[in-house]
Amino acid sequence: MEKAQRTVTFDGAPAPGVINFGVGQPSADLLPVDLVQAASAHFLACAVPIELNYGERQGDVRFRAVLAEFLSLNYAHPVGPEDLFVSAGNSQALDFLCGQLAREGDTVFIEEPTYFLAHQIFADHGLKMVGIPVDEDGMRTDVLMKQLGQHNPVMVYTIPSFHNPGGQTLSHERRKLLAGLSREHDFLVVADEVYQLLHYFKEPPPALGTMTESGNILSLGSFSKIMAPGLRLGWIQTSGDLMERLLGTGVVNSGGSFNHFTSHVVRHAIEMGLQQELLEKLRAAYRRRVEAMDEALHEHLDGLAHWKRPDGGYFFWLELEAGTDASALRKLAADYRTGFQAGEVFSCNHGLKNRLRLSFAHYGEDDIREGIARLGRLLKENPMISA
Repeated sequence: MEKAQRTVTFDGAPAPGVINFGVGQPSADLLPVDLVQAASAHFLACAVPIELNYGERQGDVRFRAVLAEFLSLNYAHPVGPEDLFVSAGNSQALDFLCGQLAREGDTVFIEEPTYFLAHQIFADHGLKMVGIPVDEDGMRTDVLMKQLGQHNPVMVYTIPSFHNPGGQTLSHERRKLLAGLSREHDFLVVADEVYQLLHYFKEPPPALGTMTESGNILSLGSFSKIMAPGLRLGWIQTSGDLMERLLGTGVVNSGGSFNHFTSHVVRHAIEMGLQQELLEKLRAAYRRRVEAMDEALHEHLDGLAHWKRPDGGYFFWLELEAGTDASALRKLAADYRTGFQAGEVFSCNHGLKNRLRLSFAHYGEDDIREGIARLGRLLKENPMISA
Protein backbone atom coordinates (compact mmCIF):
# COMPACT_ATOMS: atom_id res chain seq x y z
CA MET A 1 0.00 0.00 0.00
CA GLU A 2 1.44 3.35 -1.03
CA LYS A 3 2.06 6.02 1.57
CA ALA A 4 -0.22 9.00 1.27
CA GLN A 5 1.67 12.13 0.27
CA ARG A 6 1.56 14.88 2.89
CA THR A 7 1.40 18.52 1.92
CA VAL A 8 3.45 20.53 4.39
CA THR A 9 3.50 24.32 4.34
CA PHE A 10 5.38 26.94 6.33
CA ASP A 11 4.78 30.59 7.17
CA GLY A 12 5.06 32.56 3.96
CA ALA A 13 4.86 29.49 1.73
CA PRO A 14 3.90 30.52 -1.81
CA ALA A 15 0.59 29.30 -3.22
CA PRO A 16 0.81 26.44 -5.73
CA GLY A 17 2.13 27.67 -9.06
CA VAL A 18 3.50 30.91 -7.62
CA ILE A 19 7.26 31.49 -7.85
CA ASN A 20 7.91 33.82 -4.95
CA PHE A 21 11.49 35.04 -4.74
CA GLY A 22 10.65 36.64 -1.40
CA VAL A 23 11.09 33.26 0.31
CA GLY A 24 14.55 33.17 1.86
CA GLN A 25 14.60 29.47 2.69
CA PRO A 26 16.25 26.47 1.04
CA SER A 27 14.24 24.35 -1.36
CA ALA A 28 12.94 20.96 -0.20
CA ASP A 29 15.45 19.04 -2.31
CA LEU A 30 18.31 20.67 -0.38
CA LEU A 31 16.95 19.82 3.07
CA PRO A 32 19.01 16.78 4.15
CA VAL A 33 16.47 14.39 5.65
CA ASP A 34 18.75 11.40 4.97
CA LEU A 35 21.66 13.14 6.70
CA VAL A 36 19.61 13.92 9.80
CA GLN A 37 18.25 10.37 9.89
CA ALA A 38 21.74 8.86 9.62
CA ALA A 39 23.28 11.17 12.21
CA SER A 40 20.36 10.67 14.60
CA ALA A 41 20.58 6.88 14.30
CA HIS A 42 24.35 7.00 14.86
CA PHE A 43 23.89 9.14 17.97
CA LEU A 44 21.00 7.16 19.44
CA ALA A 45 22.81 3.86 18.93
CA CYS A 46 25.44 4.92 21.45
CA ALA A 47 23.57 7.53 23.52
CA VAL A 48 23.71 7.43 27.31
CA PRO A 49 21.06 8.85 29.67
CA ILE A 50 23.12 11.89 30.68
CA GLU A 51 22.78 13.19 27.11
CA LEU A 52 19.07 13.71 27.72
CA ASN A 53 19.73 15.83 30.81
CA TYR A 54 20.44 19.55 31.04
CA GLY A 55 23.56 20.39 29.09
CA GLU A 56 26.66 22.35 30.02
CA ARG A 57 26.03 26.09 30.07
CA GLN A 58 28.38 26.83 27.18
CA GLY A 59 27.23 23.81 25.19
CA ASP A 60 28.36 20.20 25.09
CA VAL A 61 32.16 20.13 25.15
CA ARG A 62 32.34 17.35 22.53
CA PHE A 63 30.09 19.28 20.17
CA ARG A 64 32.11 22.45 20.64
CA ALA A 65 35.34 20.55 19.96
CA VAL A 66 33.97 19.07 16.72
CA LEU A 67 32.45 22.40 15.68
CA ALA A 68 35.78 24.12 16.35
CA GLU A 69 37.54 21.65 14.05
CA PHE A 70 34.91 22.20 11.34
CA LEU A 71 35.23 25.99 11.57
CA SER A 72 39.03 25.87 11.72
CA LEU A 73 39.02 23.91 8.46
CA ASN A 74 36.54 26.15 6.66
CA TYR A 75 37.78 29.47 8.09
CA ALA A 76 41.43 28.45 7.44
CA HIS A 77 42.06 29.90 10.91
CA PRO A 78 42.24 28.14 14.27
CA VAL A 79 39.04 28.25 16.34
CA GLY A 80 39.08 27.02 19.92
CA PRO A 81 36.12 25.24 21.55
CA GLU A 82 36.52 27.52 24.58
CA ASP A 83 35.49 30.45 22.35
CA LEU A 84 32.20 28.87 21.23
CA PHE A 85 28.83 29.26 22.96
CA VAL A 86 25.99 27.11 21.61
CA SER A 87 22.84 28.99 20.54
CA ALA A 88 19.44 28.04 19.16
CA GLY A 89 20.16 29.78 15.85
CA ASN A 90 21.06 33.34 14.93
CA SER A 91 17.68 34.93 15.65
CA GLN A 92 17.70 33.54 19.19
CA ALA A 93 21.35 34.50 19.58
CA LEU A 94 20.73 38.10 18.52
CA ASP A 95 17.71 38.38 20.82
CA PHE A 96 19.74 36.86 23.67
CA LEU A 97 22.60 39.30 23.17
CA CYS A 98 20.26 42.29 23.06
CA GLY A 99 18.66 41.17 26.31
CA GLN A 100 21.95 40.56 28.10
CA LEU A 101 24.30 43.20 26.69
CA ALA A 102 22.01 46.16 25.98
CA ARG A 103 19.35 48.13 27.82
CA GLU A 104 16.19 49.84 26.64
CA GLY A 105 17.04 53.21 25.12
CA ASP A 106 20.55 52.17 24.03
CA THR A 107 21.67 52.91 20.47
CA VAL A 108 22.64 50.26 17.95
CA PHE A 109 24.27 51.04 14.60
CA ILE A 110 22.99 48.89 11.74
CA GLU A 111 23.65 48.74 8.05
CA GLU A 112 21.22 50.60 5.81
CA PRO A 113 19.79 48.32 4.47
CA THR A 114 19.87 45.23 6.69
CA TYR A 115 17.93 42.05 7.48
CA PHE A 116 14.41 43.30 8.15
CA LEU A 117 13.64 40.97 11.07
CA ALA A 118 16.73 42.24 12.89
CA HIS A 119 14.87 45.57 12.98
CA GLN A 120 12.07 43.84 14.86
CA ILE A 121 14.42 42.21 17.38
CA PHE A 122 16.08 45.55 18.15
CA ALA A 123 12.67 47.23 18.44
CA ASP A 124 11.48 44.48 20.80
CA HIS A 125 14.26 45.51 23.18
CA GLY A 126 13.58 49.23 22.86
CA LEU A 127 16.86 49.96 21.09
CA LYS A 128 17.33 53.05 18.93
CA MET A 129 18.58 52.21 15.44
CA VAL A 130 20.94 54.41 13.44
CA GLY A 131 21.47 53.36 9.84
CA ILE A 132 24.96 53.39 8.32
CA PRO A 133 24.98 53.29 4.49
CA VAL A 134 26.77 50.56 2.56
CA ASP A 135 28.61 50.44 -0.74
CA GLU A 136 30.20 47.61 -2.73
CA ASP A 137 32.76 47.10 0.08
CA GLY A 138 30.14 46.85 2.84
CA MET A 139 29.40 49.22 5.70
CA ARG A 140 30.86 52.66 5.04
CA THR A 141 33.29 53.09 7.89
CA ASP A 142 33.82 56.78 7.01
CA VAL A 143 30.15 57.44 7.83
CA LEU A 144 30.41 55.18 10.88
CA MET A 145 33.26 57.30 12.25
CA LYS A 146 31.25 60.51 11.74
CA GLN A 147 28.26 58.99 13.54
CA LEU A 148 30.50 58.00 16.46
CA GLY A 149 30.95 61.73 17.03
CA GLN A 150 27.19 62.09 17.54
CA HIS A 151 26.17 58.80 19.16
CA ASN A 152 27.52 56.33 21.70
CA PRO A 153 26.34 52.94 20.40
CA VAL A 154 26.27 49.88 22.61
CA MET A 155 26.77 47.72 19.54
CA VAL A 156 27.25 47.71 15.78
CA TYR A 157 25.32 44.97 13.97
CA THR A 158 26.74 43.87 10.64
CA ILE A 159 26.25 41.09 8.10
CA PRO A 160 29.80 41.21 6.77
CA SER A 161 29.77 38.45 4.15
CA PHE A 162 27.25 38.18 1.28
CA HIS A 163 24.95 40.67 2.94
CA ASN A 164 21.20 40.30 3.34
CA PRO A 165 19.76 41.94 1.28
CA GLY A 166 22.59 43.62 -0.61
CA GLY A 167 24.90 40.69 -1.35
CA GLN A 168 28.06 42.77 -0.86
CA THR A 169 30.96 41.78 1.41
CA LEU A 170 32.77 43.93 3.94
CA SER A 171 36.36 44.37 2.81
CA HIS A 172 39.26 43.06 4.88
CA GLU A 173 40.50 46.61 5.48
CA ARG A 174 37.12 47.71 6.82
CA ARG A 175 36.89 44.63 9.04
CA LYS A 176 40.19 45.52 10.67
CA LEU A 177 39.13 49.15 11.03
CA LEU A 178 35.80 48.16 12.58
CA ALA A 179 37.58 45.94 15.12
CA GLY A 180 39.92 48.81 15.99
CA LEU A 181 37.09 51.32 16.34
CA SER A 182 35.24 48.94 18.66
CA ARG A 183 38.18 49.04 21.06
CA GLU A 184 38.73 52.78 20.71
CA HIS A 185 35.07 53.71 21.28
CA ASP A 186 34.11 50.75 23.50
CA PHE A 187 31.21 49.31 21.52
CA LEU A 188 30.41 45.70 20.67
CA VAL A 189 30.52 44.32 17.15
CA VAL A 190 27.80 41.73 16.54
CA ALA A 191 28.72 40.03 13.27
CA ASP A 192 25.94 37.94 11.73
CA GLU A 193 28.13 35.54 9.73
CA VAL A 194 25.42 33.10 8.68
CA TYR A 195 26.50 33.28 5.01
CA GLN A 196 30.28 33.17 5.59
CA LEU A 197 30.66 29.60 4.30
CA LEU A 198 28.26 29.96 1.35
CA HIS A 199 30.69 31.28 -1.28
CA TYR A 200 30.35 30.26 -4.93
CA PHE A 201 32.76 32.35 -7.00
CA LYS A 202 35.01 34.25 -4.60
CA GLU A 203 35.76 33.54 -0.96
CA PRO A 204 35.13 36.38 1.52
CA PRO A 205 37.84 37.83 3.76
CA PRO A 206 38.46 36.06 7.08
CA ALA A 207 35.40 35.96 9.32
CA LEU A 208 35.14 38.59 12.02
CA GLY A 209 34.97 35.57 14.31
CA THR A 210 38.71 35.20 13.72
CA MET A 211 39.22 38.62 15.37
CA THR A 212 37.51 37.92 18.71
CA GLU A 213 40.79 38.40 20.56
CA SER A 214 40.05 42.14 20.24
CA GLY A 215 37.63 41.59 23.12
CA ASN A 216 34.63 43.40 21.64
CA ILE A 217 33.48 41.05 18.87
CA LEU A 218 30.71 38.46 18.93
CA SER A 219 30.36 36.37 15.76
CA LEU A 220 27.06 34.58 15.15
CA GLY A 221 26.94 31.39 13.08
CA SER A 222 24.16 28.94 12.32
CA PHE A 223 23.35 25.58 10.80
CA SER A 224 20.17 27.07 9.31
CA LYS A 225 21.88 27.91 6.03
CA ILE A 226 24.43 25.07 5.89
CA MET A 227 22.25 22.19 7.10
CA ALA A 228 18.58 22.96 7.88
CA PRO A 229 16.69 25.89 9.45
CA GLY A 230 14.44 23.59 11.47
CA LEU A 231 17.36 22.40 13.59
CA ARG A 232 17.46 25.79 15.35
CA LEU A 233 21.12 25.36 16.23
CA GLY A 234 23.98 27.82 15.99
CA TRP A 235 26.88 29.33 17.89
CA ILE A 236 28.29 32.57 19.25
CA GLN A 237 32.04 32.94 18.91
CA THR A 238 33.65 35.29 21.42
CA SER A 239 36.16 35.25 24.25
CA GLY A 240 37.20 36.57 27.63
CA ASP A 241 34.87 38.80 29.59
CA LEU A 242 32.12 38.61 26.97
CA MET A 243 31.96 34.83 27.26
CA GLU A 244 31.80 35.11 31.05
CA ARG A 245 28.90 37.57 30.77
CA LEU A 246 26.96 35.13 28.60
CA LEU A 247 27.64 32.22 30.96
CA GLY A 248 26.51 34.25 33.99
CA THR A 249 22.98 34.91 32.75
CA GLY A 250 19.93 33.53 34.52
CA VAL A 251 18.48 31.71 31.53
CA VAL A 252 21.73 29.82 30.99
CA ASN A 253 22.25 29.02 34.66
CA SER A 254 18.66 27.77 34.89
CA GLY A 255 18.32 25.76 31.70
CA GLY A 256 21.86 24.92 30.66
CA SER A 257 22.86 24.64 27.03
CA PHE A 258 20.47 25.82 24.34
CA ASN A 259 19.22 22.99 22.10
CA HIS A 260 21.37 20.38 23.80
CA PHE A 261 19.82 17.32 22.14
CA THR A 262 20.12 18.65 18.58
CA SER A 263 23.77 19.50 19.15
CA HIS A 264 24.45 15.78 19.69
CA VAL A 265 22.84 14.91 16.36
CA VAL A 266 24.80 17.60 14.52
CA ARG A 267 28.02 16.53 16.25
CA HIS A 268 27.62 13.07 14.76
CA ALA A 269 26.84 14.57 11.33
CA ILE A 270 30.12 16.49 11.45
CA GLU A 271 32.11 13.52 12.75
CA MET A 272 30.71 11.30 9.97
CA GLY A 273 31.80 13.84 7.34
CA LEU A 274 28.20 14.47 6.31
CA GLN A 275 28.18 18.21 7.04
CA GLN A 276 31.23 18.90 4.89
CA GLU A 277 29.75 16.85 2.03
CA LEU A 278 26.48 18.78 2.33
CA LEU A 279 28.29 22.12 2.35
CA GLU A 280 30.01 21.27 -0.94
CA LYS A 281 26.66 20.14 -2.39
CA LEU A 282 24.99 23.40 -1.34
CA ARG A 283 27.77 25.51 -2.83
CA ALA A 284 27.46 23.72 -6.17
CA ALA A 285 23.64 23.91 -6.24
CA TYR A 286 23.48 27.58 -5.27
CA ARG A 287 26.19 28.49 -7.78
CA ARG A 288 24.02 27.01 -10.55
CA ARG A 289 21.03 28.97 -9.26
CA VAL A 290 22.98 32.23 -9.11
CA GLU A 291 24.08 31.73 -12.71
CA ALA A 292 20.53 30.88 -13.82
CA MET A 293 19.08 33.98 -12.13
CA ASP A 294 21.79 36.27 -13.47
CA GLU A 295 21.26 34.98 -17.02
CA ALA A 296 17.49 35.33 -16.73
CA LEU A 297 17.78 38.86 -15.36
CA HIS A 298 19.94 39.85 -18.33
CA GLU A 299 17.37 38.30 -20.68
CA HIS A 300 14.24 39.82 -19.15
CA LEU A 301 15.23 42.88 -17.08
CA ASP A 302 18.04 44.54 -19.01
CA GLY A 303 17.25 48.25 -19.05
CA LEU A 304 14.65 47.84 -16.29
CA ALA A 305 16.94 47.26 -13.31
CA HIS A 306 20.54 47.33 -12.17
CA TRP A 307 22.17 44.60 -10.11
CA LYS A 308 25.46 42.90 -9.37
CA ARG A 309 25.80 39.13 -9.32
CA PRO A 310 26.53 38.04 -5.72
CA ASP A 311 29.56 35.88 -4.96
CA GLY A 312 27.71 34.00 -2.22
CA GLY A 313 24.78 34.07 0.17
CA TYR A 314 21.13 33.84 -0.90
CA PHE A 315 20.18 37.11 -2.60
CA PHE A 316 20.18 39.45 -5.58
CA TRP A 317 19.53 43.13 -4.80
CA LEU A 318 17.93 45.05 -7.66
CA GLU A 319 17.70 48.80 -8.19
CA LEU A 320 14.76 49.96 -10.31
CA GLU A 321 14.33 53.35 -11.97
CA ALA A 322 14.35 56.24 -9.50
CA GLY A 323 10.85 56.98 -8.24
CA THR A 324 9.58 53.42 -8.72
CA ASP A 325 7.58 52.03 -5.79
CA ALA A 326 8.61 48.40 -5.33
CA SER A 327 6.04 47.93 -2.54
CA ALA A 328 3.24 48.86 -4.95
CA LEU A 329 4.67 46.50 -7.56
CA ARG A 330 4.78 43.74 -4.99
CA LYS A 331 1.02 44.03 -4.51
CA LEU A 332 0.57 43.41 -8.24
CA ALA A 333 3.04 40.53 -8.35
CA ALA A 334 0.43 37.91 -7.36
CA ASP A 335 -1.39 38.61 -10.64
CA TYR A 336 1.78 37.47 -12.42
CA ARG A 337 2.23 34.49 -10.06
CA THR A 338 5.54 35.75 -8.76
CA GLY A 339 6.83 37.69 -5.76
CA PHE A 340 9.77 39.40 -4.06
CA GLN A 341 10.65 41.46 -0.99
CA ALA A 342 10.37 45.22 -1.44
CA GLY A 343 13.43 47.23 -0.45
CA GLU A 344 11.59 49.48 1.98
CA VAL A 345 11.30 46.72 4.62
CA PHE A 346 15.10 46.54 4.85
CA SER A 347 15.42 50.25 5.65
CA CYS A 348 15.25 51.75 9.14
CA ASN A 349 14.48 55.12 7.51
CA HIS A 350 11.59 54.01 5.23
CA GLY A 351 13.83 54.52 2.21
CA LEU A 352 15.05 52.24 -0.60
CA LYS A 353 11.59 52.30 -2.20
CA ASN A 354 12.95 51.53 -5.66
CA ARG A 355 14.85 48.44 -4.51
CA LEU A 356 13.82 44.79 -4.33
CA ARG A 357 15.37 41.57 -3.07
CA LEU A 358 15.26 38.24 -4.90
CA SER A 359 16.21 34.95 -3.25
CA PHE A 360 17.54 32.13 -5.43
CA ALA A 361 17.62 29.59 -2.56
CA HIS A 362 14.06 28.27 -2.74
CA TYR A 363 13.82 27.27 -6.41
CA GLY A 364 15.68 25.22 -8.99
CA GLU A 365 17.03 26.69 -12.22
CA ASP A 366 13.92 26.10 -14.36
CA ASP A 367 11.62 27.78 -11.85
CA ILE A 368 14.09 30.64 -11.46
CA ARG A 369 14.07 31.28 -15.22
CA GLU A 370 10.27 31.18 -15.38
CA GLY A 371 9.88 33.37 -12.29
CA ILE A 372 12.23 36.04 -13.66
CA ALA A 373 10.32 36.00 -16.97
CA ARG A 374 7.14 36.71 -15.00
CA LEU A 375 8.89 39.48 -13.08
CA GLY A 376 10.01 40.99 -16.38
CA ARG A 377 6.40 41.05 -17.63
CA LEU A 378 5.30 42.69 -14.37
CA LEU A 379 7.84 45.50 -14.75
CA LYS A 380 7.23 46.02 -18.47
CA GLU A 381 3.46 46.16 -18.12
CA ASN A 382 3.47 48.48 -15.09
CA PRO A 383 6.11 51.11 -15.87
CA MET A 384 4.42 54.01 -14.11
CA ILE A 385 4.21 52.58 -10.58
CA SER A 386 5.89 55.35 -8.63
CA ALA A 387 6.46 56.22 -4.99
